[in-house]
Amino acid sequence: MRFVETLKNIWKVEELRQRILTTLFFVLIYRLGSFIVIPGIDPNALDSLHKQTSSGLMALIDMFSGGAFSNASIFAMGIMPYISASIVMQLAAIIVPSIQKLQQEGESGRRKIDQWTRYLTVLLLLVQGSAYLVNLNVQLQSAGGSMPHGLWFDIYAIVVMAAGSMFVLWLGERITDKGLGNGVSLIIMIGIIARLPGALLSEWGTRAAGGAGGLVWFLGEIVFLLLVMAGAILLVQGTRRVPVQYAKRVVGNKQYGGARQYIPLKVNAANVMPIIFAQTIMMLPITLISWAQGDNASGFVRAFMDNTGIWYNLVFAILILLFTYFYTAITINPTQMANDLKRNNGFIPGVKPGKATKDYLDTIMDRITLPGAFFLAIVAIMPAFARILGISGGFAQFFGGTSLLILVGVVLDTLQQIESHLLMRHYDGLLKSGRIKGRTGSVAAY
Repeated sequence: MRFVETLKNIWKVEELRQRILTTLFFVLIYRLGSFIVIPGIDPNALDSLHKQTSSGLMALIDMFSGGAFSNASIFAMGIMPYISASIVMQLAAIIVPSIQKLQQEGESGRRKIDQWTRYLTVLLLLVQGSAYLVNLNVQLQSAGGSMPHGLWFDIYAIVVMAAGSMFVLWLGERITDKGLGNGVSLIIMIGIIARLPGALLSEWGTRAAGGAGGLVWFLGEIVFLLLVMAGAILLVQGTRRVPVQYAKRVVGNKQYGGARQYIPLKVNAANVMPIIFAQTIMMLPITLISWAQGDNASGFVRAFMDNTGIWYNLVFAILILLFTYFYTAITINPTQMANDLKRNNGFIPGVKPGKATKDYLDTIMDRITLPGAFFLAIVAIMPAFARILGISGGFAQFFGGTSLLILVGVVLDTLQQIESHLLMRHYDGLLKSGRIKGRTGSVAAY
């Protein structure tokens, strides 16, 4: 009954109701567009493309696009080129002094960086769109089909896919402004979760038809999935709160400062970026080498093409550990934290301001990043263990990796926003006790 009462309270809040309906409307547009095939392409000849995107790096790309990649849709490129461009700009901000200055200029600098990110997104779309058409032509020919030839069709198809991807980005921005949560993150989550019902029904059908373990094994899989999700929630929400005391100031008859606050340092400050970096480094070179060698691929290449093998997952886990430390180091700046505390008359009890505070924060980050990196590596290789246990590939993707972390993080952020609207109108929250905590810091999935 509490669930029904909560839904009634949500519907009573006009602003929240409008935001939910707006979000659902934009999501519906996105899902419908994922099934609109590029004009000129025969949808009946895409079986080979579907098979290619069932595993490996292609499966990851298809998952992020919500199946639009394997459908040769106008949204085939999805939101990933924009995410790639954003990552490039984040890394460039560390290296290029001019971009660093723009970051420090506030809103005007952020708008300039956003503009450059969009220009870079268009450039990536042109390159990726060309590569997509080449691969699509190969897959269609292998299935006995073909697509229109000629330069004008290629230009037309690339422009259509680029426009579709930018339209998806626009939908994400509209969701951020008019809807609930971070629009880009929500679109990624919708693409991931769209595969869940089909994968779940497929697994159910396999077990019900007499597969190994039967329905008892299927129930065990569901329990295992819930346990993995609980672990992912702990990883996403895990923080180390560092107490900060602010000095008291007396101005006239009023006292300012003196309050104790906390700096929330995330156990997994890098979010899903280490997994994305590691997957790209693992899959892209090996895939290119395997294409070059064909059926004569060496044992080394075949070993690393098997994502359930020991060597693949061992190297994958090591790369995640390294990238977790790398990305945490470039996103968390203890020096800036220490300077900001000193500038605002804040200090950590028992620690001197300045360099001592910076060293103290560095030490804490080193201590909490190590278990966070190990836990992230375990979550990342969990789908491989699921495959070894006999779970189908489509359903195994939800047992860990990028998809699970993004799914958990975005859902928590969205629920937190809904709860904040309810509490602001003096309604009860979504839980009987406590409050929902989203991801501390950035609400972006990436």
